[in-house]
Amino acid sequence: MGERRRIVHVVYNFAIGGLENVIVQLINGLPADEFEHVVVSLTGISDLKRRIVRHDVRFIALGKKPGHAVALYPRITRLLRELEPDVLHTCNLAALEIVPLGWLARVPLRIHAEHGWDAHDPDGSNPRYRLLRRCYRPFVSHYISVSQDLDRYLGDAVGVPAARRSLIANGVDTRRFAPATPATRGGAALAGCPFTPGQHWLIGTVGRLQSVKNQPLLARAFVRLVREHPQARDCLRLLIIGEGPLRGETEAILAAAGCLALSWLPGARDDVAQIMQRLDCFVLPSQAEGTSCTLQEAMACALPVVATAVGGTPQLVDEGVTGYLVPADDEAAMADAIWKLYSDPLAAKRQGQSARRRAVESFALAGMIARYRALFLSERGA
Repeated sequence: MGERRRIVHVVYNFAIGGLENVIVQLINGLPADEFEHVVVSLTGISDLKRRIVRHDVRFIALGKKPGHAVALYPRITRLLRELEPDVLHTCNLAALEIVPLGWLARVPLRIHAEHGWDAHDPDGSNPRYRLLRRCYRPFVSHYISVSQDLDRYLGDAVGVPAARRSLIANGVDTRRFAPATPATRGGAALAGCPFTPGQHWLIGTVGRLQSVKNQPLLARAFVRLVREHPQARDCLRLLIIGEGPLRGETEAILAAAGCLALSWLPGARDDVAQIMQRLDCFVLPSQAEGTSCTLQEAMACALPVVATAVGGTPQLVDEGVTGYLVPADDEAAMADAIWKLYSDPLAAKRQGQSARRRAVESFALAGMIARYRALFLSERGA
């Protein structure tokens, strides 16, 4: 082991997403004189790596096919022995099976982080996945969860003792994600966006278009809004930022109701902070969440929020103070909450200001990085 600790971060796919964003934040934020980093993706490496400002980071894509990774076990074990990491940092269930290989390769510190539920197990009740987590538990030195519900799950369902787990909420860069100024909001138009802040009241969401994020629910709620409040057609507009398999279904819902022209679905974007600064309301329609990075970013931008009351979201959103919580899959409740914000701009502004204060006080990026640093420097994850 050299002077710097080598961390190998293992994910299923290094593409745009909440847990991957945390890895980017950690690599950029941890002291370069203390740590070096290798990112291993079981599948592929996307352009997300360009967001890492350090130039000494190694990226390895294993090209795993669908199904179990057992065929890659010999290769992964050899790779870990060659890399000789001081810390193996795995994220979510898809990477958990690599931890025993880290133990076999004699990696001294094996830290596993749970960032949220899988689309096939949105509430953690799947008995097979619970059993898998229990089987892998002896090989994990220390667990990290990003929300209270995940921390309780690790304790109650997986049997991880309190001394071997830490709750570390995701952090947000509150300087980059900050409230819009008059210059920001009235500045250069967003590339490709057909709508105008101020003239249009912009409802937005950001995330991968996949089942657990449930963007079709927001599309249905928007359609209901326009149907129940015909005047909404003149001013309300919907922005859905992200890419994924649910794009077709989401667009079809909007098109069938004649609302596609009132919506903008540009795919994945690199200017999320600038987009959020032009929104009037942020909506998180997820079926399941740990701690949503995009929700935290929206709050840091002083946006009032409407979010489904799932996972760790109720710990982020104070009902009626920073936004509104609605039941999962309830398009009527979501539409009503959005309309309530639109109809009372003073209340919406107060909620946005409260959201910003909460973000600065509770989600500061420096605090998250400091807690990870302490764990990565520990001897046994204690």
